[in-house]
Amino acid sequence: MAEFVVYILYSAEHDIFYKGHTASLVERFKSHNELANKGYTVKFRPWKVIHVEFYRTKEEARQREKYFKSGVGRAWIRERFDREAGFISA
Repeated sequence: MAEFVVYILYSAEHDIFYKGHTASLVERFKSHNELANKGYTVKFRPWKVIHVEFYRTKEEARQREKYFKSGVGRAWIRERFDREAGFISA
């Protein structure tokens, strides 16, 4: 059973993505959108979850997050969630 989630958030207002991993997506998403009062994600609210992947170990999730943050991973995200393809709306 999956214990960790890798997620991609999108801020339509700022046209940016945020990548992360967690053991509790609902709580983490709430933190990004409502609870946190400092940190990177606060200034780009509101966020929406556009992609999730499930992993059995924290290390697997961490590696996938690291990929998403690489140049190749950022290109994969932009291609997959291109606004013109209808996945992202402003």
